[in-house]
Amino acid sequence: MPTRRRAVLILAALTGLSQLSIILALMVGSIPISPAEVLSTLGDPGGSIAADVVRNLRLPRALTGFACGGLLALAGALLQVLLRNPLADPYVLGISGGAGIGALLAIILGFGVVGVNGLALGGALGAMFLVFGLAHGDGGWTQSRLLLTGVIVAAGCGAVVTLMLAVAPDDRLRGMLFWLMGDLSQTGDPTLALIVLAAILLIALPFARELNLLARGADVAQALGVAVRPLRRGVYLVASLATAAAVTQAGAIGFIGLIVPHLVRLTIGNDQRLLLPASVLAGGSLLVIADTLARTMLAPQQLPVGVLTALIGVPAFLFLLSRATPGRH
Repeated sequence: MPTRRRAVLILAALTGLSQLSIILALMVGSIPISPAEVLSTLGDPGGSIAADVVRNLRLPRALTGFACGGLLALAGALLQVLLRNPLADPYVLGISGGAGIGALLAIILGFGVVGVNGLALGGALGAMFLVFGLAHGDGGWTQSRLLLTGVIVAAGCGAVVTLMLAVAPDDRLRGMLFWLMGDLSQTGDPTLALIVLAAILLIALPFARELNLLARGADVAQALGVAVRPLRRGVYLVASLATAAAVTQAGAIGFIGLIVPHLVRLTIGNDQRLLLPASVLAGGSLLVIADTLARTMLAPQQLPVGVLTALIGVPAFLFLLSRATPGRH
């Protein structure tokens, strides 16, 4: 099958999966809504209960979940190319830890959703600049130096988060723990998250050829005309911003940035022109499905969505890994 046709079919299938995951999220809940009702409420500005539930509660949450899952998967795919390390994920560089410090501080101080999101974003950006500054020595930074610096900063942030949990009032602990494990229940307007996702994908895709060469090694990429240092800085910045945006909206949801790029790579190969958009669609779909399960499995009690992403992603990853042929990825 021609490569172009295969790519179109793969992206079409993943687009269909993402649409089905969002429709499922709109249907399932304490008030079951049929597919016909979902479509009618989306097209009819009426004030029925079903329309209010779909438009004001389920649709914003599903779209935010899709955007955050896509951002995490995209960041993971970019960082695995940047660091040439299959274990790299959006949280390995300490960005999630910085966001966690900001968010937990806001919760302890009694701030609302806007305050929590604002301090989480500030913490994520602070950690990003701290890692970049510490890793950048006189001769620039190497992949191993950036990775090691990120791991150390993440460990330090983890220690601060543990200290904050130890001294926090008991009535704030549940909200803090849910944020740390991922929580979409407090999400609002998904517009900004969707815009950030689209912008970052549009920024990254034109550099897919250079990323393919960088994945083969910096020396090879440089010999073939790639400006390696600016490309590395750009990839780090874009992946960090994607992670910061996702963590600010949904908390520290693990495994998506690590597992989804692997699943896509094992299935379709390592061509970044296809891998990046496919990772976005697959990551968004996985998080929407996981969040739907998280809010319905033990309804009316909600589970942390990060637990569900791990329970879904890890077995699927191990299954595909066991079936992968040597050298395919």
